[in-house]
Amino acid sequence: MRVLAVVIRILKQFLHDKRTIALMIVAPIIVLTMLSLVFNGEELEVEIGVIDAPTSVIDMIDQENVSVIKLDSDINPEDRIKEENYDAILSFEEGKMNILLEGSDPSLSNGIINTIKQSSNTDTKSTPLSIEYLYGSQDMTTFDHFGPVLVGFFIFFFVFLIAGVSFLRERTQGTLERLLASPIKRSELVMGYVIGFGLFTTIQSSIIALYSIYVIDLKMEGSFMYVLLITVMLALSALTLGILLSAFAKNELQMIQFIPLVIVPQFFFAGLFNLETISDYLSWLGPLTPLYYGADALRDVMIRGQGFSEIWVDLLVLGGFSFVFIVMNVFALKKHRRI
Repeated sequence: MRVLAVVIRILKQFLHDKRTIALMIVAPIIVLTMLSLVFNGEELEVEIGVIDAPTSVIDMIDQENVSVIKLDSDINPEDRIKEENYDAILSFEEGKMNILLEGSDPSLSNGIINTIKQSSNTDTKSTPLSIEYLYGSQDMTTFDHFGPVLVGFFIFFFVFLIAGVSFLRERTQGTLERLLASPIKRSELVMGYVIGFGLFTTIQSSIIALYSIYVIDLKMEGSFMYVLLITVMLALSALTLGILLSAFAKNELQMIQFIPLVIVPQFFFAGLFNLETISDYLSWLGPLTPLYYGADALRDVMIRGQGFSEIWVDLLVLGGFSFVFIVMNVFALKKHRRI
C-alpha cells in the first residue's frame, strides 16, 4: 500500500505538470522529425571548375550530383574558389593535371579526388597529377573538420545549462525577490547577472579553447585571439538565452526540458552536417540560431586561417542575439516587479 501511495503521488505530480507531459511526447517527435529532414534531405551537389580540360574528361566528370563549370584560363583558381565557393578546380597545363581543392572538408576532398581519377581514367604514371589544398591538407582528419563545431557546441551547451539553472536557483531560493524588493532597476539587475556570470563563462571558454587546440591538437590555422573572441561572444549569447528561458521554468527539470527544443536544433545547423543537404523545410532555421554563426566563425579561423575581416559579421550577429536576449530578460522580470 505504501508503494502504491508513492506511485499515485508521482502520477499526480505528472498530471499537474502538463508541460512536462507535453514535452515528453512533443520533444522526441520534434527531434526525430528534424533528424528525418536532415538525413533525408537533398543530396550534396559538388561544384568543380575546369580550365582547359579535354572534352572527354569533362563529359565523364559531369555526372549526377557533380556540376562542372568551364572557366577561363586567365582566372586565379584560389580567388575563384573563395568568391564562388567551388569545391575544386581542375586544370590541365602542359600535359599535367592539377587539382586545387577547397579542402576544409576532408571527406568531400577525398570524394572529389576519387571521382576525378575514376572518371578521367588517368594513369598517374603517364599523366602527372598535382593535388593542392586551399585550406587544410591531405593529413587533415574528420575530427579536425568537426572540431570547431564541437568546441562551439559544448561551450554553448554548458553555459546555457549552468546559467539557466543558476539563475533559476536564485529565484526559487528567494534571492531574486529580495533583490527586486530593493531600489535596483530590472536593467541593472540583468546587467549585473550577465557581467557576473560572463566573467566565469569567459574563463570557461578560454580553458576549453586552449585545451582543444593545444592539448588534443585540433587544427589551428588562424589566431587564437580570434578563437577566444568568438567563444566569448558565443558564450555570452548562451548565457543571456539561458537566463531568459529560466524565467519561464519553475524548477530544474523544466529548465532541462528546454534542451531538446532550444539546443538540439542548433546542433543540426552548426555545420556538423552539410547544410546544403538539409531539407528546405528546415534549412531556414539555421540563420535564426546563435550556434550557426559561432561555428561558422570558428571554422573560418581554425581551418581556413581567416581574420577579422571574414568573421566580423558573425561576431556582430552574436552580439545582436545577446543584446536582444538582454532586453527580453528585462521585460521578463516584469512579472516579478513593476518599476
